[in-house]
Amino acid sequence: MDIFKNIMVAVDFNDSIGELMTYAESLAQKYDSKIWVLHVAEPEPDFVGYEPGPQYIRDIKAEEYREEHRNLQDICKNFISGEVESEALLIQGSTVETVLEEAQKLDVDLLIVGTHKYSFLHNLLQESISMELLKKVEIPMLTIPIDD
Repeated sequence: MDIFKNIMVAVDFNDSIGELMTYAESLAQKYDSKIWVLHVAEPEPDFVGYEPGPQYIRDIKAEEYREEHRNLQDICKNFISGEVESEALLIQGSTVETVLEEAQKLDVDLLIVGTHKYSFLHNLLQESISMELLKKVEIPMLTIPIDD
């Protein structure tokens, strides 16, 4: 039964990446799936009526994005075996909406995210990205608990 042809792993460059990739690779090997490793970068602030800023600021930001994309490519090389097809994606935007849009565009069958273990009070006062995704996602989602 080949139900997971495309698996997306949403990462945020923390220490749990190896754990998320272990789950993704295991499932990808079992179902002969492709793994999409996605990181959503902060969107540029769009202030109406303001200039985009000096060129050197834009150059610095562009270099930061290139470095983040290289890091994602390294994650694919270091944590996913060569037998599993994988691709790194760095996209700028609002995290929840961007993950959902990319999952739809890529026809993703399973979304894997890490979720932090916080107290009940903390979760009540501050909603996490993974909880927002869980409310809005229309495909299966695997959440992996992450120790802080």
